[in-house]
Amino acid sequence: MPWLQLSINTNKSHTLAIEDALLNAGAASITFKEHIPFGESEKPILEPGVHETPLWNNTRIIGLFNTNINIQSVNWILDQHLNKNHHYHWEPLEDKDWEREWIKNYQPIQCADTLWVCPSWIEPPDPEATNVLLDPGLAFGTGTHPTTFLCMQWLATQACSDIRVVDYGCGSGILGIAALLLGAKQAVGIDIDPQALLATQNNLQRNHLSTDKFTVYPPENCPQTTADIVLANILAGPLVELAETIINLVSPNGKICLSGILSEQAQSVINAYSHVIHFDPIAYKEEWVRLSGRRL
Repeated sequence: MPWLQLSINTNKSHTLAIEDALLNAGAASITFKEHIPFGESEKPILEPGVHETPLWNNTRIIGLFNTNINIQSVNWILDQHLNKNHHYHWEPLEDKDWEREWIKNYQPIQCADTLWVCPSWIEPPDPEATNVLLDPGLAFGTGTHPTTFLCMQWLATQACSDIRVVDYGCGSGILGIAALLLGAKQAVGIDIDPQALLATQNNLQRNHLSTDKFTVYPPENCPQTTADIVLANILAGPLVELAETIINLVSPNGKICLSGILSEQAQSVINAYSHVIHFDPIAYKEEWVRLSGRRL
């Protein structure tokens, strides 16, 4: 189905009012993007606070409209809300089979010599390797992001046979599933997002694993447990805030793997854990890091 796309460059103080105007004019969806004026650099918002809706000082608002919309009517509504310094631009959005577009661009990822993440519609490149079958979805974790890749890379070096694993912030379940396929006997997934818990269960079925081997819980319902390996690929802020909770999940002499951390945030996370965790050298991929170590 073809669409019309309307783009408006504005500043933070006008953003929410323009969003309301677009929705009242019949927009099917609204997207906020950073608008980078010529000569300036990108200012990513990487870790908003709880209940925050952070906005850039210079924001591009994109409204998506059905092609049968009355453009003149939409323009009139916008004129009532925009001052003369605002400019907007209509353009047709190419009609594509978007599902096939992302399928075409999603390929198997080799995380280690014998560990791959493969979409279910592609034959694994190395059938003899450990292949985690995972399709992109709403929950985080497909192996494409550096933080997930770093955790998978580390997990492939561990002796996983017959151990217990906790995946804190399990997302798609990729890390816990990989651990089970590498020989772990039991995994527990914890996530605040109900969609993540559902995605993990679906991905267990995709990998022919029993839900008895990988149980998932929201944090408030998780039973008291400890594990030989605890993985937490979330964000630096929550890793620091939840340090004692996560540490208490690690068995004596057990191992921990933390990611979702920017390089400049690494020391603050280390400081929160170093009283009981002896850390390995930091691993880097792009601007992200992985912290791994053993409980003292």
